[in-house]
Amino acid sequence: MFDHLTERLSAAFRKLTGGVVLNETHVEEALKEIRRSLLDADVHFKVARDVCDRVKSRAVGAEIWKNLTAGQQVVRIFNEELVEALGGKEQSPPAFAGKPPLIVLVAGLQGSGKTTFCVKLALHIRKKLHKTVGLLPCDCARPAAKEQLVTLAKRVGIEAFDSPIQKGAVTVAREGLKWAQSQFFDVLIVDTAGRQQIDEELMRELSEIERVLSPRERFLVLDAMIGSQGLEVARTFHERARLTGLVLAKMDGDARGGIALSARAVTGVPIVFAGVGEKPEDLEPFHPSRMASRILGMGDVMTLVEKAQEAISEEDAMDSAQKMFGGRFTLEDFRDQLKRLQNMGPLEGIMKLIPGMGQMMGSLKGVDPEREMKKVEAIINSMTAAERKKPDVLNGSRRLRISKGSGTQVSDINRFLKQFMEMRKMMKQFSKMGMGSRIKKLAQAAQSGKKPLL
Repeated sequence: MFDHLTERLSAAFRKLTGGVVLNETHVEEALKEIRRSLLDADVHFKVARDVCDRVKSRAVGAEIWKNLTAGQQVVRIFNEELVEALGGKEQSPPAFAGKPPLIVLVAGLQGSGKTTFCVKLALHIRKKLHKTVGLLPCDCARPAAKEQLVTLAKRVGIEAFDSPIQKGAVTVAREGLKWAQSQFFDVLIVDTAGRQQIDEELMRELSEIERVLSPRERFLVLDAMIGSQGLEVARTFHERARLTGLVLAKMDGDARGGIALSARAVTGVPIVFAGVGEKPEDLEPFHPSRMASRILGMGDVMTLVEKAQEAISEEDAMDSAQKMFGGRFTLEDFRDQLKRLQNMGPLEGIMKLIPGMGQMMGSLKGVDPEREMKKVEAIINSMTAAERKKPDVLNGSRRLRISKGSGTQVSDINRFLKQFMEMRKMMKQFSKMGMGSRIKKLAQAAQSGKKPLL
């Protein structure tokens, strides 16, 4: 969803050149483009202004690090400020620990993806946190909401209460709590009513349900495509329901991404989860540092490692991440990654997690990614082992041989090799900026279960 914003930011950073100290004129010129890019992406104007002001105060007069360009230096500073705007690098996902049943109240407008999120969250808690979960349909205004939640819950094997919605939301809440206690659930997720817009009736009902259930967590689901008006929705719900977290749904869509940058900064409420697809498994804990990396086109290697660990061994997943940032990533490694990716979700979404691949995929607009990757695999398979390890040896005659063996054109091979070299170069640049060592620390911490010291 950040493709357009990423392209605009990349263009702004490329304009920064020369010198050993960042020049105020050059930085200010780039920040004008950055500010426009953020506003165009529906980022709240105060957030865009504050982020740019902090970047300027840190960047102007700063000595450019060895092996970095001026643009890369500003990217590094901008990345750190984005992380802060999104919640800071110390943010941890909810643990849902407490006296059972721990109540999670989920609110949102109609069409925001609230009901779907309830099921996704239940599956996440069961699979990742190994807790028992129940679902309580408490939307009595829309009868189809109960049927939708019950149907989705059955598909993933989660128990849902047969709510007597004709009795009203408050009665359903009381009976649903007794049901959860009798079933000894660790967590009870409550799907509340939504409206087309905020109104007093909705808020009053939400307050009454909250009084009956005393929820530990109160999440508001925001459609990522809602734009800047979603901030007023979040602010109003927070004033009335004392929210503990925001959820961004439909992050895989065509939204411009401004709500992700603005919601936390404007409301002070952390973003805790992001919906990244339509499947029940397509829910990710929100990590500010990872989201900032995606926005800047740096990919998201930690999420890639976590997804890979579900399909391959931890050793192979860590080895791949270290090769990416250690300058040892070959065409053979690339081919092996393609094979593993088939078991890790939609290919287009996975590829964007790899540093540099977002730009590479951008050049393939209008092309079926699955078909294109099969073509790439055929090209790599038609090379010798030596050529896969050292693609620099691929002269004209070798490329012609490979094209015949793979059933492709020489131009296809030339384009792919150019993109691969650019991707590998970008990985090295991120490593110089300290991203590589940071990824290694995070990955090691993820394996050990300890909190990294960064």
